[in-house]
Amino acid sequence: MLKLLSYPVTAIYYLCFFLTLVIFHPIQWFCFNVFGYQAHKLSVDALQLCLMRCANVLGTRFTYINPHHIETNQPLIIVANHQSLHDIYPITWYMRKHHPKFISKIELGKGIPSVSYNLRHGGAALIDRKNPRQSLPALMKFGEYIETNKRAAVIFPEGTRSKNGTPKPFQTKGLEILFKKIPSAMVVPVTINNSWKIVRYGKFPMSLGTHITFTVHKPIKVSTFANKEALINSIETTIKGSIQS
Repeated sequence: MLKLLSYPVTAIYYLCFFLTLVIFHPIQWFCFNVFGYQAHKLSVDALQLCLMRCANVLGTRFTYINPHHIETNQPLIIVANHQSLHDIYPITWYMRKHHPKFISKIELGKGIPSVSYNLRHGGAALIDRKNPRQSLPALMKFGEYIETNKRAAVIFPEGTRSKNGTPKPFQTKGLEILFKKIPSAMVVPVTINNSWKIVRYGKFPMSLGTHITFTVHKPIKVSTFANKEALINSIETTIKGSIQS
């Protein structure tokens, strides 16, 4: 019965989602071109909040658990497991004071209202996973940008989404580059739970009443680990240790 109800509710959700992206696209353009970065960031923050309200149409709830005080005057590397696209806008909203910037596949840099514009102009790294000659320099440039401007780099080291919540092995290359290019960063491990459940049936219909949680673990200073492989192993263990089966 609940799955049957999810069909019309999902249609309403997609209408709200699409309208939100279309409405915020010119708002972003205006803010960026007339007032610059800070105004554009505020428009992006508002977009993330509206996308969360769209998800509320599905009965989706978000809980953000962060017992740690994280300074804003330092660069961060936010490392999280990845379960669905519904990981992205809540992280952007909850971590907004740290100016989160994502590593994204290059295909998303065009064709999607609001999303593509923000990826191209908001400081994200657009990489071609099939072309190391493009992706590696793009990651290095991204790391230098994060270090210089004291922003937050967000990376999903699994490389692709987990469709059933079971985490995939971490790919280390991207993390190694970020550690090298952002030596003063604090690493913030984040465990995401239940995001996959919202798309357990696929893109249509979407599941109703999902409770997605984001648990922020104790930040780790990159410079305290001489052995970066040990740092990656520690982060992976911490994140995966809190994933619910």
